[in-house]
Amino acid sequence: MRIAILPSEQEIARVAADRICRVYRDKPDFVLGLATGSSPLPLYAELVRRYEAGLISFARVRSFNLDEYVGLPRDHVEGYANFIHRHLVDLVDMPEGAAHGPDGWCEDLEAGAAAYDQAIRDAGGIDIQVLGIGSDGHIGFNEPGGSLASRTHVGVLTDQTRRDNARFFDGDLDAVPTHCVTQGLGTIMDSRAHVFIATGEGKAQAVAEMIEGGISARWPASVLQSHPDVLVLIDEAAASKLELADFYREVWEKEGASA
Repeated sequence: MRIAILPSEQEIARVAADRICRVYRDKPDFVLGLATGSSPLPLYAELVRRYEAGLISFARVRSFNLDEYVGLPRDHVEGYANFIHRHLVDLVDMPEGAAHGPDGWCEDLEAGAAAYDQAIRDAGGIDIQVLGIGSDGHIGFNEPGGSLASRTHVGVLTDQTRRDNARFFDGDLDAVPTHCVTQGLGTIMDSRAHVFIATGEGKAQAVAEMIEGGISARWPASVLQSHPDVLVLIDEAAASKLELADFYREVWEKEGASA
């Protein structure tokens, strides 16, 4: 892991966009993995700004979302396919049909999940995956206690995750779905590179366990310790429980920003 503790969401977005632009320069038809939630929103805004400035094009890009709710209408504003279109896909030059997400509406959800996993493989795999983290350490919707080698699957959302996400549903916990389809941890680990973003004190324990704890199903994001290319971008609040924070700052200052 390369770890950067940065002063603002805007700086995190800049560094994350720089990383994605490097992938674009090497491979204009790269495959992009997309996360939802509030953490990546400044990054998506920065990518839109760079597209408008002519610094990046999505004309040959394909994207795959991490996850999707089960039980929402297709046109629900908080559906993750709609979220990604609203904040990125519809604001850049990505062709129609190039943005993909898990099918949370098909009759056989498990078969649909397996087909989505295969679709990622058929696309050549994800070149760079955007990731956030839940307060309980989940990435995608891989909740604590699941397999570290899981593939795209149907999952049950914990009460903690549903409480965390209730803010997107006007605070109504009953409106938050109880099930999802998510890329598995094994699927996520197949991505060639990751950009991980976390901000706020509420993510501090999960971030500390991910970086400095043991690899454990209790903290699913900890599986990223065994991936060779993970760029971790966090603010001071999210870094507040890291024991080696000063070391990470020193390393980033000397070599991380140019890597």
